[in-house]
Amino acid sequence: MVDRIRTAIIPAAGLGTRFLPVTRAVPKVLLPVLDTPLIHFSVQEAADAGIEKAVLVISPGDEAVAGYFSPQPELEKALRERGNEAERARQREISSLIDVSHVVQEEALGLGHAVLMGRDRVGDETFAVFLPDDLIWSDRPAISQLIDVWRRFGGSVIAAKRVPQAAVEALGIIAGEPVDDRTWRVTGLVEKPRLAEAPSNLAIIGRYVLSPSVFAHLAEGKPGAGGEIQLTDAVAATLGDEPVHACIFEGDHIDAGTPAGMLAAANYLARRDPELHGLARQALEATE
Repeated sequence: MVDRIRTAIIPAAGLGTRFLPVTRAVPKVLLPVLDTPLIHFSVQEAADAGIEKAVLVISPGDEAVAGYFSPQPELEKALRERGNEAERARQREISSLIDVSHVVQEEALGLGHAVLMGRDRVGDETFAVFLPDDLIWSDRPAISQLIDVWRRFGGSVIAAKRVPQAAVEALGIIAGEPVDDRTWRVTGLVEKPRLAEAPSNLAIIGRYVLSPSVFAHLAEGKPGAGGEIQLTDAVAATLGDEPVHACIFEGDHIDAGTPAGMLAAANYLARRDPELHGLARQALEATE
């Protein structure tokens, strides 16, 4: 039995309607948080956790998403000629982070369907899923924290955090009981429940370690919330056959799937760089 996670599926398809009009021409996952596109954070976290392969699930015509991780010899040549070896090394690192491949999701049938698109690349092994909108900064990769729980209990593991009541009806919510301070045994998953019917305020965040048995439930193609194939439903379908746990991860999380969230993420990163933060404040003050 393989005791490590070797493959990550990263759903990167979709129309990005919350970011129109820019997503008419640019895939949402290539939009930058400061100077780094959303998709980079997911692939970087997978690499930092020792995962060997990332499978990007993209929309038709969005090959530029996978191309971001391809070698850029002309760019590297130009940087070398300018004597900018530090930046050249940084650019070379992007194309050597991890083995990146892609599959095309021809129809937007939901997150569950996007994950199913990576089935042939995973095989019969437990795998990771990253949702690029969910940015997590932590001393130890959030996915590594989930992998620790998987090694203890097997089955599937979902990233989770407590959210305010106002957010409950927009998220997937976990029912279960605590095993320890940061681990819950999951007994149910509810997609966007009414607040009065929500089993907890523990919300699903976009990191998963999933048993390959989830693929069989996704392949049934049963539509869930919004008429789409829901990943949450497929994980819930494994309850009773395999353990499912939630890992309340340590780290700072921002949902960058809206313009406001993207701005918050950029501000978060800027505050971690005193020089950049100072320059940004100067630029803002100059407009007052």
